[in-house]
Amino acid sequence: MDDRAMKRAGFTLIELLIVVVVIGILAAIAIPKYNSMRDKALLSALRSDLANLAITQEAYYDDNYVYAANTTSLGMTVTRDVSIAINESTSSGWAATATHPGLASDNCGIYHGNASSANASPATQPGIIYCTKN
Repeated sequence: MDDRAMKRAGFTLIELLIVVVVIGILAAIAIPKYNSMRDKALLSALRSDLANLAITQEAYYDDNYVYAANTTSLGMTVTRDVSIAINESTSSGWAATATHPGLASDNCGIYHGNASSANASPATQPGIIYCTKN
């Protein structure tokens, strides 16, 4: 082989640097977008589980005339890694919050009846699911 054929066999350093820069730019755009979509999906899971809790609590109330104090009493299955805490439960209302370890500073809450909204923070109106990040 002659010398010219040998020099054309690989990529130049400039070409490799351009590829690395393009990959870096794409990663800088894609990673924050991925994290944002993941957070939205986790918040949707929290909302869904709290909506299921509200339905299940009403069914439990119809049978027992009191709201359940925990999800175990309800026989409810929640989304993987979602934690639901029923913070207040009486015969006239209940309050609950939902958290996920992937959402370190975000949570959702709901309360019903005469329960205190303080036990369902960030909820401010009964029967409506509120999340810290909408």
